[in-house]
Amino acid sequence: MFDGRTLGTPISLLIPNENARSDDYREVQVKYRPSHADYTYDAKYGFRDWRGGGRTSARETAGRVAAGAIARKLLATMHGVEIVAWVAKVGRLSAETDSERVTRDDVDTNIIRCPDPDAAERMIAAVEAARKDGNSLGGVVSCVVRGCPPGWGEPVFDRMEADLAKAMLSLPATKGFEIGSGFAGTDLSGLEHNDAFYMEGDRVRTRTNRSGGVQGGITNGETVFFRVAFKPTATVMREQDTVNVWHEDDTLKGRGRHDPCVLPRAVPVVEAMVALVLADLALRHTAVLEAAGPSVPLPERNTSG
Repeated sequence: MFDGRTLGTPISLLIPNENARSDDYREVQVKYRPSHADYTYDAKYGFRDWRGGGRTSARETAGRVAAGAIARKLLATMHGVEIVAWVAKVGRLSAETDSERVTRDDVDTNIIRCPDPDAAERMIAAVEAARKDGNSLGGVVSCVVRGCPPGWGEPVFDRMEADLAKAMLSLPATKGFEIGSGFAGTDLSGLEHNDAFYMEGDRVRTRTNRSGGVQGGITNGETVFFRVAFKPTATVMREQDTVNVWHEDDTLKGRGRHDPCVLPRAVPVVEAMVALVLADLALRHTAVLEAAGPSVPLPERNTSG
């Protein structure tokens, strides 16, 4: 960077953690936290950094958010793309929202980052109750991408939804991904599920958006819409059964600073990963267009009786 502009060379970002409390984790040096990656890291590497979880900690997502901010600026400046994510569900509490109308201002009106004010109040109360009980809650983050032109994505290995799913499921605590109608779409027939095409001026549109803006791995110009499931925070302030590094039965009670619900913090991380995926696919699409040259002419219309 120089004078606020990129130089074409790699951009390096460093975010120092100046508020670490490693002593809070000393017990997990020899005891495996249930549903955490302590045991699996030992099984794979035979050695791990127990001071906060290392690469398994959500702290590593700070770098993703920083990099995503650059990708997001590229998408907004070059293509007018808008990415908005929000908390749609906490525990068993769900928000009622119109995904086509949710704005960043709506999301940022409360600390839970839910655009439904009534649901947000109940979610906040539920998280506080879980915290007081030494427990935790999971939930769902929804995300929309507006302004994606048709044509982004690849037909086989780098399908838009496949890249999004991989990006989302690479985040700590994620357990599920669905796009468009998702699993609920299996309840419908083909006629019910199909998104009928129509013309709006010179633009091809669909009357519904059960595809989630992606068909055949490639964007169709409609809003991209997907959801990501996050499990409850693994570290809880209650005693649980576990085993230790000597493979003996043991018990462990969580200590230190841990979110009773990761959902509010997950919102900007989801947006950042979407931006990184889209920026990559947008640049690839631009390269394909430049290499392809003029479009293939349309077939002649058959006007015979």
